[in-house]
Amino acid sequence: MSILLIPIAPLSRTKSRLRDCFSVDQLRDLTIAMFKDLGKTLAQVDCFDQKIVYCNTPEILEIANNYDLIGIKEELTIPPKSFDNVIKDLNNIAIKHYNAEQTIFSFLDLILISAENFYEINTLIKKNQLVICPAIHSAGISILGRNPPEIISSYFSHPNKPSLIALLNNAYNRGIDKIAIYDSFRAGFDIDIKQDLVLAYEYLKILKLMDTEVFRFLKSNLKYSIKKIDANNNRSFKITERK
Repeated sequence: MSILLIPIAPLSRTKSRLRDCFSVDQLRDLTIAMFKDLGKTLAQVDCFDQKIVYCNTPEILEIANNYDLIGIKEELTIPPKSFDNVIKDLNNIAIKHYNAEQTIFSFLDLILISAENFYEINTLIKKNQLVICPAIHSAGISILGRNPPEIISSYFSHPNKPSLIALLNNAYNRGIDKIAIYDSFRAGFDIDIKQDLVLAYEYLKILKLMDTEVFRFLKSNLKYSIKKIDANNNRSFKITERK
């Protein structure tokens, strides 16, 4: 059984690093927009035995049902669990209740991800112990597949190493050698900071993904644009107020 798992933070805590860009209500709307787009994409994907959304917010679970996704309510704790413990809990649910033989974790903010990406990832996890898609803008992980699901812990909450490096170091130390690095711009692009929002708006236009909830949200709400500082250096730019 190959199970796709999508953990989603409660709407009250969603995308806190973007609070200098959007109000709490706007972040809620952005999260819902991202989830609806993901639901539409997953409606084209039938290679997984189950597709599970894990969230505490009833509205997200209701939307999940609209797209034939299994919604499971996360029980919140005080203090909140680390992200690795949330991942562990959901992974255990997939094993105990859905007989998972492989689990693939994907995340809400991969706004460019395609149905083809999910098919390719599912094919890779059948042949490998780990499938990892590195995040484009960091040494993080945008997709994590494990076969079997408990072969290694995740390291999203590692205290001093980026998750990609921490995971690979521990995998090598454990003798895990069937590792597929899924090199994909579309599956590796996520939204975490202001710069990502500006690039997301441009990439959605480049990839002709203007008929999406996220594009419509950004078109109406994003106040920023990107501007080069050095005409000869594409890495030298600043975020400016959109005119």
